[in-house]
Amino acid sequence: MLRSAGWLGAGLAGSGLIPARLLAQPSAEEMYPALTNLVYEYVASGRLPGVVAALGWGSDAPMQIARGTMAFDSAVPVDLDSLYRIYSMTKPVTGMAAMLLVDEGKIGLDQPISDFLPKFAQMQVQVTPDGSITDLKPAQTAITLRHLLTHTAGLGYSIIQKGPIKEAYEAAGLVPGQASRLSIPPFSGVKTVPSLTEFADKLAEMPLVYEPGTRWSYSVGLDLVGRVIEVVSGQSFDAFLAQRIFGPCGMASTGFQVSAAQAPRLTTNYIVHDGKTDPIDPGATSVYLDPPAFPFGGAGLVSSPRDYDRFLMMLAGGGTIGSTRVMSEAAVRLGTSNLLPASTDISGTWVEGAGFGAGGRVGLGADAGTFGWSGAAGTVGFVNTRVGLRAGLFVQFMPSSALPIPEEFPKAVLTDISAMKKAA
Repeated sequence: MLRSAGWLGAGLAGSGLIPARLLAQPSAEEMYPALTNLVYEYVASGRLPGVVAALGWGSDAPMQIARGTMAFDSAVPVDLDSLYRIYSMTKPVTGMAAMLLVDEGKIGLDQPISDFLPKFAQMQVQVTPDGSITDLKPAQTAITLRHLLTHTAGLGYSIIQKGPIKEAYEAAGLVPGQASRLSIPPFSGVKTVPSLTEFADKLAEMPLVYEPGTRWSYSVGLDLVGRVIEVVSGQSFDAFLAQRIFGPCGMASTGFQVSAAQAPRLTTNYIVHDGKTDPIDPGATSVYLDPPAFPFGGAGLVSSPRDYDRFLMMLAGGGTIGSTRVMSEAAVRLGTSNLLPASTDISGTWVEGAGFGAGGRVGLGADAGTFGWSGAAGTVGFVNTRVGLRAGLFVQFMPSSALPIPEEFPKAVLTDISAMKKAA
């Protein structure tokens, strides 16, 4: 699902390391007053029922700034173990899973995916992007894993495209995501194919919107990576994630479905419209209590602030968390580097002025070392591997553009870090 704009360009890499005596302060509220005020204001004003910010340095345990409750009609406070629909923050997880296979030599970053999914061997491209789906031309470039990871494969997205191609995606069930059981637009009448295999097969029949490697365009590329991982690894995509990432990282609360026993931990998701905030997916009756059509590698995970912080901690640790080696340092460095093809046009896109790695935006220049992405329900997660900073924002509202907190979050973090440096 959709989310992310210019939140990453916050100059975090240029902030430098923070002296140990400042990091030793007793509370997150004292360390991060600007962020604390931001969190508290959103809850006190009634714009959100609850907000959790998770922050950490190096291998230290995360600190939390939490305010409010699981839902407007709940008295249960949110914390690091509350569950959130992280939507597109699934993409960096899928991207790093692919990096494991690249590191093992099982697939090349620039290897055509048709070597594993033959139906993608002869693709057609729209002559006019988002125009006619019958006025087509043969693709001149084979789709590679690099293209899928960086949204440069030319694939579409029903939440992005317009006109006939959007209608074709929806009619074919190429809608890899879910939001609500309610029959209200835009959540009504949307179907999804029943398996990742069928998703890939039907996607291969669709025309590309752009020639591969020429344009950054948000897409279902990371969902297709899930199918590539299945074929290359010989495991189901969800089993691969559980065995290779969630288990070793200690992410016991992360998955594509929430069990009935864990439902009380699931926050309620809201829709913001016409000046109102209404529940669209209450935790107790959530659509995430049912098995999804298939594991959505681009938008399907539910996680906790503590769990996602462990994923970021692993990246900050160069592939290790505690005494466990999850990925090689080389794989982490590659996945968090700028993987965009040199000829890619990124003008006017969410990544203009930045790079893109294995499923996440990559900071350049003063922001070098920063990697992360955000989600359709307002969540944000990023790491700076140069200074060891980890930061996550956990809220639940759609569309994520309805409130500015996803963009305000990294700015508040930077304000507090800058203050720490001045006080040192």
